[in-house]
Amino acid sequence: MEEYILLIDTEDAKGLVYNISKVLFANNLNIEQNSEYVDKETNKFFMRSVITGNISKNILLKELTEVLPKNAEIKLNKKAKKDVVILATKESHVLGDLLIRYIDGELNANIKAVIANHEDLRDLVEKFDIPFTCISADGMSREDHEDKVIQRINDYEPEVIVLAKYMRILTPKFVETFPKKVLNIHHSFLPAFIGANPYKQAHKRGVKIIGATAHYVTNDLDEGPIIFQDVVNVDHTYSWEDMRKAGRNVEKIVLSNAFQLLLDDKVFVHGNQTVIL
Repeated sequence: MEEYILLIDTEDAKGLVYNISKVLFANNLNIEQNSEYVDKETNKFFMRSVITGNISKNILLKELTEVLPKNAEIKLNKKAKKDVVILATKESHVLGDLLIRYIDGELNANIKAVIANHEDLRDLVEKFDIPFTCISADGMSREDHEDKVIQRINDYEPEVIVLAKYMRILTPKFVETFPKKVLNIHHSFLPAFIGANPYKQAHKRGVKIIGATAHYVTNDLDEGPIIFQDVVNVDHTYSWEDMRKAGRNVEKIVLSNAFQLLLDDKVFVHGNQTVIL
């Protein structure tokens, strides 16, 4: 018995759920879980179904295409672990959290490799028996360095790429090479506190909330479709070091939650927004 995730993104119309269910029934498939959403403003319909049975993928996709509006986006993914590559620089808190969750079996992923532009995290990564590659950017243009990173990523053919505090601005070429595949995390201080030590700046301003945002990477820096966010409360008793600790903790939680949503095929991109089903 096979288990698949069916994802449908199309114009809304009467009878969609009935027509989809009829095709699934005719193919002797069972719906184990189902979620739907209609955006009234754009007349868009989104559906995620977990289905089981003996599936003939080509036949099923053909029959679904015949009953759905033109230009409907249909994806049928086998429920399995996704291949993942992580990019990192020097900060260990987010990467370490992901590696621990991975070893504990919390993530529906195969982490194929960690690629970094510094050697600092090699020992950490190799403790988990995961390949580590350092591609230094010293003396290289951004484009030349990125070409080497892209080449190395392609060796692993990942379905998801995670930026675990990878402190490099990606070029349009990189984004276009891996569309809707790159997950990033940033703290909530952007764009208010930019540059060196934003936590010191936030402490001086008396910030009361610290948060983090996980999002797809686009050509607009830190403005891609948001997948997950969270916040923690702080007060006047917090030093800037305490604020940094709180910020790092929320970054870990936000990134891991967003990562799991991608691994479970629960994220639809809708313009510059996301629909989570």
